[in-house]
Amino acid sequence: MEEPVLFDPKLKEALAHVQKPGRYTGGEPGCIIKDKAQVDLRFAFCFPDTYEVGMSFLGMKILYELLNQQPNWWCERAFMPWVDMKAEMERVGLPLYALESKDPLTDFDIVGFTLQYELSYSNILAMLDMAGIPLRAEDRGEEWPLIVAGGPCVCNGEPLADFIDMMMLGEGEEQLPHVCRIVEEAKGEGLPKKEVLRRIAAVPGCYVPSFYDVTYHEDGRVKAIAPNDPAAPAVITKAVIRDMDSQTPPTHFVVPMVGAVHDRAQIEVLRGCVRGCRFCQAGFLYRPMRQRSADKLNEAARQLCDNTGYEEISLTSLSTSDHSQLEPLLDGLLTWTRDEHVSLSLPSLRIDNFSESLVEKTNRVRKTGLTFAPEAGTQRLRDVINKNVTWPEIERTCSLAFKAGYTSVKLYFMMGLPTETMEDIEGIADTAQKVVDLYYANPDKPKGKSVQVTISVACFVPKPHTPFQFVPQDTEQQLKEKQQHLLHSVHSKKIHVNYHDSSISFLEAVFAKGDRRLGRVLEAAYRKGCFFDGWDECFHYDRWMEAFRECGLDTAFYANRSIGLDEVTPWSHMDYGVSHDFLVREYRKAMDAQTTPPCNRRCSACGANKFVGGACFDYSADLVH
Repeated sequence: MEEPVLFDPKLKEALAHVQKPGRYTGGEPGCIIKDKAQVDLRFAFCFPDTYEVGMSFLGMKILYELLNQQPNWWCERAFMPWVDMKAEMERVGLPLYALESKDPLTDFDIVGFTLQYELSYSNILAMLDMAGIPLRAEDRGEEWPLIVAGGPCVCNGEPLADFIDMMMLGEGEEQLPHVCRIVEEAKGEGLPKKEVLRRIAAVPGCYVPSFYDVTYHEDGRVKAIAPNDPAAPAVITKAVIRDMDSQTPPTHFVVPMVGAVHDRAQIEVLRGCVRGCRFCQAGFLYRPMRQRSADKLNEAARQLCDNTGYEEISLTSLSTSDHSQLEPLLDGLLTWTRDEHVSLSLPSLRIDNFSESLVEKTNRVRKTGLTFAPEAGTQRLRDVINKNVTWPEIERTCSLAFKAGYTSVKLYFMMGLPTETMEDIEGIADTAQKVVDLYYANPDKPKGKSVQVTISVACFVPKPHTPFQFVPQDTEQQLKEKQQHLLHSVHSKKIHVNYHDSSISFLEAVFAKGDRRLGRVLEAAYRKGCFFDGWDECFHYDRWMEAFRECGLDTAFYANRSIGLDEVTPWSHMDYGVSHDFLVREYRKAMDAQTTPPCNRRCSACGANKFVGGACFDYSADLVH
């Protein structure tokens, strides 16, 4: 096996001048090193944020293990260097490299980015630039790697259309290996890049932006999106894994040298969600819900802990407590986690199915604060967003938590939701106060300990492929007024309020609903020094607004304008399984504050059942097929 070059002189010099050099050294337990002479295809998995954030991402762990199971493929990792390392690398002339081999990204056949967050787009440009790769696809000839992207933001990846050769809609476990095989075969045949892209375009869920032309109305709205190449389908349909048990969860993780944000054994128990919250993009993109069996999850969790040494297992999903076999799964895990002092966490508990049993089983090793997401402060607004949570359920859940000895509760809310009034904002403070009062009404509360209720309030961002894609975002002024009103509505020192920067949320909305004309704004802003835009200390709002002015585009057109129910959107040619008619129906029900039941209780005909070849649920047994 070939030994990688760990520290060339330029890298050694750069590392001597940065904080957290462990972000950039590689060599962690579990990382995979291969002999380049035995490798036919090299894939660089690029996460456009810091090492700590990227190493928390389960999708990278899944695909890293999957691709590296092929003996003649080598998947390596690359992350966006923090500001200090970026400056040092540019000073010494060190191109962006992959951690395993320390080879520059230009040595790879495929450079793949995951699109998890709109404000990471500028980091993608920065990483390409640091690697010495031309930013625009049209400027990259045959000698450059294929630049691909996947992840949830691909559902409207149009702002990146000028920079990415190919995007993958949906789930990559079967799709990405198919793409890699095509590229490997094309290398052997000496095919030109355009022919490679034509072959890839035939893979379900693969979208080649350059194969499509977009025309616009005089007022700036999209007029039509049409293929310009016979290989391109008129509509791209996402890739879906029908049977989650057909894909074994990863049982080997790279254990980070620098603490990741979520540094624990992660087991994905299910994919998708039954809830139908109208603001939640992930809940619509990953339909239908499919779960893994309890036995397979238990075995994978044990192997993962044995292989990594982790002492905490996180059962992850959009809605873990909706797994139909959750109690048997926890019982199975407890047969060995108790003796090995491994703790269990369920980070996506739901208020309406929280129970004493779940509290008891998931907190044997240590108690931390509990987190719940009412999302809105009044029942009317919770009905608008289809949260399907009532105050009695919130009351019951918090009472159970306090009875079990908890003294800290975090409540997640949003502001700027459709139809929201200042009374709804006051309802957020009222809900938190009621939770404080519940604690002091508990006769079994710990003596001498006070309660801490934290309100974390995000600014609502309307997202594509949701019923709220049609609504405008509140203006920055409106959001700031609501934030101040919330602060003035809180009257207890037991309640702590956190809220998001409305400027960052505004830019997120612009890019979430934007078209490919935003590519030139993105490039202009990057040239002005914009990157790490999701980090408060690096966000330069004025530079972004200057870039929009120079490019002649209006931010309000994207963020603060209603979209017509029959309007062609930048994402109209992308099919995630949920029909347009269903989104319109849900939007109209929202405006009337009418709720829709969860999918596992009654089918609402969203259209996603086409991916599983029939009904998503057996309603007589209430089990996932």
